[in-house]
Amino acid sequence: MRKQKGGQLKGIRLSFGISVHDLEIRAKQAEKFLNDNNKVLIQMVLRGREKALANIAKDKVSKFLEILGKTVPVKLETDFKRGPRGFTMIISKK
Repeated sequence: MRKQKGGQLKGIRLSFGISVHDLEIRAKQAEKFLNDNNKVLIQMVLRGREKALANIAKDKVSKFLEILGKTVPVKLETDFKRGPRGFTMIISKK
């Protein structure tokens, strides 16, 4: 039996009011996950009135992907999907 290396799904949760510095920290953590050959599930959690401001939430996630893309080439496994609690997407390393 061979030992499986990596390939798990790791999660990163972003909140609606996240600052740029916190986005950079989350991007560093996602970079570690991607370098270990794991896929990363990005969750943008929306609560209450934030659900009506979906365009701002999409901007935050695109900013996160922009920061992450400077260090690691990423590939979208699933598109940006709306769920009952916010948005989700899965990325992996190219």
